[in-house]
Amino acid sequence: MKKTVIIGATPNQSRYAYFASQRLTDNGHEIVPLGIKKGKVANGQEIINDQPHIDDVDTVTMYVGPQNQDNWMDYIISLKPKRVIFNPGTENLIFYQKLSEANIYFEEACTLVMLSAQTY
Repeated sequence: MKKTVIIGATPNQSRYAYFASQRLTDNGHEIVPLGIKKGKVANGQEIINDQPHIDDVDTVTMYVGPQNQDNWMDYIISLKPKRVIFNPGTENLIFYQKLSEANIYFEEACTLVMLSAQTY
């Protein structure tokens, strides 16, 4: 399955990033939850509060608004993911340009909808 890095992971059960951690895990995907919040995501994994080296990243799914993405851009590009999904509210034209220059595919989509439609 697809190793997915969740940027903006949260222990808050009412947030879409939390739902994504659950649905990705339920669908057999390995997740790496990264964020500034302390706690655990839906499957009980601890949220990682730094930017570790991660090998073989298929997808990065963004749950951080553009105003908070500057500290993530170079890190995400360094992971060399196959794609970056910009969930609603995370769209960022500057980041799109950087990803294009790095030859990394990106799309504006909803991870939860993609999982429901089996297009993930």
